[in-house]
Amino acid sequence: MGPWMSTALVVGNIIGIGIFLMPASLAPFGLNAVTAWLVTGVGCGAIALTFVALARQYPAADGPYDYTLQALGPVAAFFVMWCYWVSVWVANAAIAMGVVGYLLYFTPALATSALVPPLAGLALVWLFVGINLQGVRASGSVQVGTTVLKLLPQAGVILLGLFVLLMRPEAYRAHVPPNPAAWGEVASASALALFAMLGIECAVIAATRVRDPERNIPRATLGGTLICTAIYLGISVVPIFLIPQAQLATSTAPFADLLAGQLGGQWGGVLAAFVIVSGLGTLNGWTLVIGEVTETMARHGAFPASLARLNRHGAPARAFLISGVITSVMLLGNYAGSIAGLFAFLTSMAVNLSLPIYFAAALAVLKLPRVRTRPALLLYVALSLGYCVWIGYGLERKPLVWGLVLGLAGLPLYFAYNRAQRRPVAAGKAA
Repeated sequence: MGPWMSTALVVGNIIGIGIFLMPASLAPFGLNAVTAWLVTGVGCGAIALTFVALARQYPAADGPYDYTLQALGPVAAFFVMWCYWVSVWVANAAIAMGVVGYLLYFTPALATSALVPPLAGLALVWLFVGINLQGVRASGSVQVGTTVLKLLPQAGVILLGLFVLLMRPEAYRAHVPPNPAAWGEVASASALALFAMLGIECAVIAATRVRDPERNIPRATLGGTLICTAIYLGISVVPIFLIPQAQLATSTAPFADLLAGQLGGQWGGVLAAFVIVSGLGTLNGWTLVIGEVTETMARHGAFPASLARLNRHGAPARAFLISGVITSVMLLGNYAGSIAGLFAFLTSMAVNLSLPIYFAAALAVLKLPRVRTRPALLLYVALSLGYCVWIGYGLERKPLVWGLVLGLAGLPLYFAYNRAQRRPVAAGKAA
């Protein structure tokens, strides 16, 4: 992948279905959600800069596995990547159900069936497993196309918000949420908002697939993070002010409802169609990432070597297939109640399981040569670690417990597998 595909992977994986369902999840927090977006922008910017520093220092490294391996050792490297691996298939389940939520906007009668939403989610998961089995060029082409299309509804929401502000400013005073300022709510909202920003690390994860990684990975990581942060800050306030809080909290397609309410029903359908394209692109990108993570762990000896075997298209076929099976089990095992409720639970769990890779990146920066003489790097590390602690504080108990259980479950497998193999985990290729 060159600079455009690398950036499209970052932007496409960040801007997915999460931001389009996030207003409903954040609605109970009122204006504290806006503060949470500001905190999230600063925190994610700092995390992106830690990955940029590592990519420049170790351009030949095998992504975060190598960074953590060199800084913290093989057990920590396995634990960090195991948690991230689990987080991706949890996130894929959430993304699939988010897309289904917008599909039901066109066919609301199907929402009354208990079987249709999970079966539709399964179909989407396996559609993109099939595309990724055709190789990284096929997946990358889908990613570039869907990334361009998904930016259009973002621009549409921002322009609508500005139009209403100029022509009917009283609309922004009609539904102001009553929540008082509360740091506890800001922390909880930040934990949910981070899900919409997951993906800042994707160019680093796919490092072995990136051409000229010393230049393209930093550009894609930092550029993609800045683009997405600016867009999210621009669109986050519009539905909070223009849709009543109670209605927003129960919406399965909040931005479609926003356009339908302001411009008429046909515009809500147009936006919903773009959102579906956006979600499909994100599901494609994250399917690529989970295949890369599985293949990386297999190359390092943490998973069976057969999972690193490539098919004739250069894709790790078995890695994609096993990931699709696990994502399907996660989706079916947790599907109950509303789509919004499932989405909020899965997103919180995915965020929890993503935190170790961000912690590890910050700690790996501290191992860089002459880091103590570079105050900017120390600032990035401090902001990254502080932000991760803040997110951990804001997570709800149920997804936090589930995330810890799934994360720690990997350690017995690690020791049992390596004992059976009678060899230590491979140290990986030198960075």
